[in-house]
Amino acid sequence: MLDQYEKITEAASFIQGRWKFAPKVGVILGSGLGNAAAAITDRVAIPYDELPHFARSTAHGHSGQLVCGLLEGVPVVVMEGRQHAYEGYPLSQITFPIRVLKRLGAEMLIVTNACGGLNPQYRTGDLMVIEDHINLIGDNPLIGINDERLGPRFPDMSAPYTAHLVDDALAVARRENFVAHRGVYVAVTGPNLETRAEYRFLRTIGADVVGMSTVPEVIVAVHSGLAVLGISVITDMCLPDALEVATVEHILATARSAEPKLRSIIIAAVRAVGRG
Repeated sequence: MLDQYEKITEAASFIQGRWKFAPKVGVILGSGLGNAAAAITDRVAIPYDELPHFARSTAHGHSGQLVCGLLEGVPVVVMEGRQHAYEGYPLSQITFPIRVLKRLGAEMLIVTNACGGLNPQYRTGDLMVIEDHINLIGDNPLIGINDERLGPRFPDMSAPYTAHLVDDALAVARRENFVAHRGVYVAVTGPNLETRAEYRFLRTIGADVVGMSTVPEVIVAVHSGLAVLGISVITDMCLPDALEVATVEHILATARSAEPKLRSIIIAAVRAVGRG
């Protein structure tokens, strides 16, 4: 981790050379959710390939660019696409953009994902506001020598998702009359989807949804001192006794159909930050 500080500084300086604002909020858009950035004005888009030390995004439904601009008048930086462990990247590389967002001035991270539903009360197209998570990736982005300039050696994870942001997101759903649950996200490595026995196990240990991202980014966000709001879009149901084959095309289409609901929560959260 000790070699990251200079790389973070270099990447942040590059972005500052293209964009004059300091962001208050960073947003990560998951699979099929790129259109949630459509409301951003005064846009400056920078492909990951041009950014120092950023990894390329190779996953389906991830355009792979940083969009800087204004949302509700608030400076934001949006990651249209992320990297995953199954793409072969170490977690320190996957979470590098979070470090850069913090260096640029972000106070809050909004992280989104497409996921599979384990809770039988959920339905495809529903949202779930994450209140806690389980890390089954088998790795941790904080492993190695700790750089105190980036965060503490042993960050507390008793409340990785900021409680008032969870409550505010659920209030938006109630006000706008769409379904949003409160629940637990479990992260696995992938890239294959799980077996029936694995779905039973994940549900037994307390997970409501399962995905292949988010948790490493949230760990680093907490380590960096960022407030965190996590939102999952349930794109397929993972009920072992009624399991259907899930296709990438169906998952992306479901994510895109739920995007307006996701956008409304993101806009409300950004607006609240802008009010101070």
